[in-house]
Amino acid sequence: MLSHVIPAPRGYTKVSNGLVRQSRLGSDAKILVMYVQGLPEGDRDKALSEHARDLHFTGRRYQKAKTELLASGYLHEKRETVAGGRWRTVQVFSNFPLTDDQAARLRAGVPADGYELVSTGPVPTAHFPTVGAPSGPMVGGLLPADEELGKNESHPPTEAGSGDGEQDGQGEPEEPEGLAGADGEASGEASEGLLEEPSDEPEVAVAERVLLSLRHEQRQLHLGVREARTLAGLAAEWLRRGVTAADLRRALCSGLPVEGVRTAVGFLAHRLREKLPAAPEAVPAPEPPPPPPPPPALIACAGPGEEHMFRPHVPWATTCGPCHREEQRAFWADALARADAAPEPPPWRERFAAVAEGGAVSGAGAEGGAPGRSAP
Repeated sequence: MLSHVIPAPRGYTKVSNGLVRQSRLGSDAKILVMYVQGLPEGDRDKALSEHARDLHFTGRRYQKAKTELLASGYLHEKRETVAGGRWRTVQVFSNFPLTDDQAARLRAGVPADGYELVSTGPVPTAHFPTVGAPSGPMVGGLLPADEELGKNESHPPTEAGSGDGEQDGQGEPEEPEGLAGADGEASGEASEGLLEEPSDEPEVAVAERVLLSLRHEQRQLHLGVREARTLAGLAAEWLRRGVTAADLRRALCSGLPVEGVRTAVGFLAHRLREKLPAAPEAVPAPEPPPPPPPPPALIACAGPGEEHMFRPHVPWATTCGPCHREEQRAFWADALARADAAPEPPPWRERFAAVAEGGAVSGAGAEGGAPGRSAP
């Protein structure tokens, strides 16, 4: 495919790669996000359905796009009561996925974790050419061009002395000695005995990659290479105790303070120490199974033929298998021969007549009294 793209000098909307490459959003949902993002601030104060109506998205088409935006975190809705016992629906729309907690903070008018509120300064007007000073960033911010939403893996660590201050994102110098804990106390003991150089232990290397990837989950937890290497020893202990890398990342990123994290390195050092899981209990080795019973002793077979030995499968057996089968064949052959030699029983009519005749004779003797005398 050949492509020729000419960048527009003015009147364009900058869209993040994370939105363009978002596979869970359809084309209608993406167009709706870009359309609302490119509107002047005065034209955004409408319900999302009205913006969709301007794009001729109605009916099932709009409902499908709205469902995708709600599921992906670009749209959040909440029903609230107003004066007079009526209800209203408050929508928080962003060009970057927000969690429920971040959307609630934005509705309350406070900055969400890692994001700034929309600037209230002068914004570009709807005139052409655009008039006015540029406004602040949209709610949610954008990921760098080489990063995509949903990935947790970090880039390979750079050299330790190649500008770690720039990686902090705020230009603050590193803390030379102790680590400030989440409650402000000095925690210099967190770095005692930890390696400053890359370790050959696999747990330490995996822990360092997990610490460097936290910035993809929470921007407040951005660490430099030296800071991650300093905390890698504490994080590696979690991995040695059976915690997976995904569970370690989830434990460090969840439940952040409402007032925000003052220092990422101090907060993580405090959490790594305080939430360290218990060492797995040593499971005793299973007892070996009992030895199998010895095979039964050989005994002489009582069958015909030459004397031979066999192991009885039951205590009362006296013949081996072949001899036992021969005895069974001989027994049933003899029983069948006796059955064939026996006379056939008389037909049922004769047996019935004999039974009836015997019953008549016995009945006559009972009624007539003594033999030889006639009835009076």
